[in-house]
Amino acid sequence: MKVIRPLLACCAVGLTFMGLPAVALSAELQTVNIALIEYEEDPRYKDNIIDARYQAQPWGRLEVAAKLAIKESRFAAQKKGVKFELDRQSVSELSALPELIQSLEAQGTQYFLLDLPGEGVKQVAQASKKPSSLLFNLSALDNNLRNEYCQANLLHIAPSRRMLTDAMAQYLVAKKWKEVLVLYSESEADTRYLKSLQTSAKKFGVDIVNEKPFKLGNDPRQRYRNNISLLTAKDDYDVVYVVDHSGEFAVDVPYSIIQPRPVVGAAGLVADWWHWAWERNGAPQVNKRFMKKGKRQMTGYDWSAWMAVKVIAEGVLRQETFAPNQLLDTLLDKEFKLDGAKGYPLNFKPWNHQLRQPVFLTSLNRVIDRAPVEGFLHPVNNLDVLGNDRGEGQCDLSKSTASGAK
Repeated sequence: MKVIRPLLACCAVGLTFMGLPAVALSAELQTVNIALIEYEEDPRYKDNIIDARYQAQPWGRLEVAAKLAIKESRFAAQKKGVKFELDRQSVSELSALPELIQSLEAQGTQYFLLDLPGEGVKQVAQASKKPSSLLFNLSALDNNLRNEYCQANLLHIAPSRRMLTDAMAQYLVAKKWKEVLVLYSESEADTRYLKSLQTSAKKFGVDIVNEKPFKLGNDPRQRYRNNISLLTAKDDYDVVYVVDHSGEFAVDVPYSIIQPRPVVGAAGLVADWWHWAWERNGAPQVNKRFMKKGKRQMTGYDWSAWMAVKVIAEGVLRQETFAPNQLLDTLLDKEFKLDGAKGYPLNFKPWNHQLRQPVFLTSLNRVIDRAPVEGFLHPVNNLDVLGNDRGEGQCDLSKSTASGAK
């Protein structure tokens, strides 16, 4: 298990801030510890996955993005009398997470950035013993974390899988590509992914004409599952939707299907919550700063880490005096809104603590559209047409929220 403790108050002796010696000011700052929790064996960070640069997959670990947000927030934080410090922690087994979290809580850490698979997020949420601890889900898309496994101190920066399938379904309906052939793997993750797509299709009126399981590999005995031409030969469809959480199979599907049709889902046109090619709302500046620090393009996963630190920093700055035990109420207040460089004011859904946000429909090097797609409206907040709306699912945390957020 490794720990990185970068020194953030880096002003040299002799420099001044607000007329005070920098060293004296630094000594008065209250340290706010933020722990970044990782799983060493996370399959999403295997070398072959990272090197392949699959769409809507992480292209590297998230420490760079978290540090970038800390750097961007440091001067405003100093005025508030605090400094943010990042502890990067990792476990080799998910079963080690409860002990790690409780140990960090005992040391005074209250804010946790979770770059973990869904099962890891669930374990951390169950292990956390302090109500004042806030857990930020950076990368687990599992719908059940926003439903049956939701809890008050767990906030989701990454969108749910349902938000992504809703975004794609809206786009297909808007383009009148309603007849969809679905290719899916029979893994547990893709079974959940498929269920999410089925829910979105029913909600927006997409017709799934057939669902065919695929199998990664070249085994000739499995040719009716691994041969893309055979998988797509017999049906009539407007578009092929590839349900593939890792992207390994999907990358070969475009231009390999029998009919001249678009490919969407895990390759081709992909729903993602950030893209380096977004050219509005201050996004080019964010991408440029990240590229300078990380030496690669920013992904949705990086944006989650960057945004989570921004959420914490903005929450601290909104308080008259820093009160860590009241930060959750600050974040859930109906007046709390954030700029995520995506064109909408962002805040949390009070019923499941999911960050409201638009979703991009992206190609390899371009943002094609942004959901909510034009024409898809909501009576309260248009961003609520993505993912579970109030009253859907098994989670309603708003009943126990003091802020009365909407």
